[in-house]
Amino acid sequence: MQSIGDAVIATDKSGSIISLNPIAEQLTGWSEQEAKGKNAQEVFHIISEKTREVCEDPVQKVLDSGNIIGLANHTALISKDGTERPIADSAAPIKDEAGVIHGAVLVFRDVTGEKLRHEEIEYLSYHDSLTGLYNRRFFEEELNRMDVERNLPITLIIGDVNGLKLINDAFGHLVGDRLLQKAAVAIKQACRVDDIVARWGGDEFVIILPKTNQKSAVELMQRIRNSCTEAEIEAIKLSISLGYETKEKADEYISDVLKSAERNMYKNKLQESQSMVGSAIKVIHSTLFEKNQREAEHSRRVAKISKNIAKAMGLPEAKVNEMETIGLMHDIGKIAIAETILEKTGELTEEEWTEIHRHPEVGYRILSTSNDTVEIARYVLAHHEHFDGSGYPSHIKGEDIPLQARILAVADAFDALTSKRVHRAAYSLPYAIKVLQNNAGKQFDPEVVKIFIEKVLTDSDGMESK
Repeated sequence: MQSIGDAVIATDKSGSIISLNPIAEQLTGWSEQEAKGKNAQEVFHIISEKTREVCEDPVQKVLDSGNIIGLANHTALISKDGTERPIADSAAPIKDEAGVIHGAVLVFRDVTGEKLRHEEIEYLSYHDSLTGLYNRRFFEEELNRMDVERNLPITLIIGDVNGLKLINDAFGHLVGDRLLQKAAVAIKQACRVDDIVARWGGDEFVIILPKTNQKSAVELMQRIRNSCTEAEIEAIKLSISLGYETKEKADEYISDVLKSAERNMYKNKLQESQSMVGSAIKVIHSTLFEKNQREAEHSRRVAKISKNIAKAMGLPEAKVNEMETIGLMHDIGKIAIAETILEKTGELTEEEWTEIHRHPEVGYRILSTSNDTVEIARYVLAHHEHFDGSGYPSHIKGEDIPLQARILAVADAFDALTSKRVHRAAYSLPYAIKVLQNNAGKQFDPEVVKIFIEKVLTDSDGMESK
């Protein structure tokens, strides 16, 4: 009794305590000396956690029945100083060889840790770990439970966070997670206490509204939108597209109501998402320029050079203006590259070069989310492809590389050569021209290089643009 890890109390055949081990002393708050001779129920004071009523004395039950018994679940021990602990225990009779009962023994342990772990597991089984909302499993179970006539009309609202992929690409998944958390807070704040709010999928949320008509649902969606206007992440406003449907008759299938709510949400998303994404791309571009003045100046110069090359090539005015926009946007993917890499004065490691080489793909993913910049995305993706196929990321070559990307490649390289960089001084104009000529047909389109040198660099406006 003295050495085992559980608490042990032994009594005589009248139920009076004859022994407590150290663990029992610790949990009950009674020393063995104080407890000896007292009725077990006085020292071993247990109640039901649910009803708060005093539990039946297990020692007396054992002495009366002669059987081993276990305590019911949700039993708590109240110690001498009033501390309450959940416990698990059993009580058994002490018998001699003839089967005569001489007393009883209680063996019990503190299950606070087990209870907390169980509650955590139970919580996680029904809650989304990122947002703290209910998860899809709970939603589906609750929807079936609530799909009864007394809850009619039942309204379902589905919300989809706009621009999550864009945020992930530009700022990383940790920022994307924060966006989802802000969305969860905005939705929860707008809902009533009894409304069931769940994260249904990656960027989707669903709300169950029992006894709620369409008018109330529309009002709730407006509250959610109002709540969203007060939240932002990386200067980008939170935007959630919403759709709803109401079940008003008992013979309607709740699954059909859910599908209809989802369809209505996607109808709204077609317009709302594009508006949000367009604004977000502008914010991302501005953020890059604010974060890195050198990149901002480089992009503006490349935009002017690209425009002048396109003009010298005789491209239509719309294409000439487009080249200026492409030049401004060409390095937007660098928003996802750490500033320590962009501003590193020493030689880059292999891993850092790999990170740098990601920026055309990141830029493509950002720009391709908007209908307004989806064409520009193609040119940004290809602006580090080489005319001989040795570039990246797709190793395409020759005229398989879009003309806009071939123009951009020359403008980008020329400005990089003739501008001061973090790791070197600017090269001279003759040296830059020589590099372009030596790499014509290799890295660069020879025709674009020829026009740039002969028509743009010899033109006073072209030189002024640099």
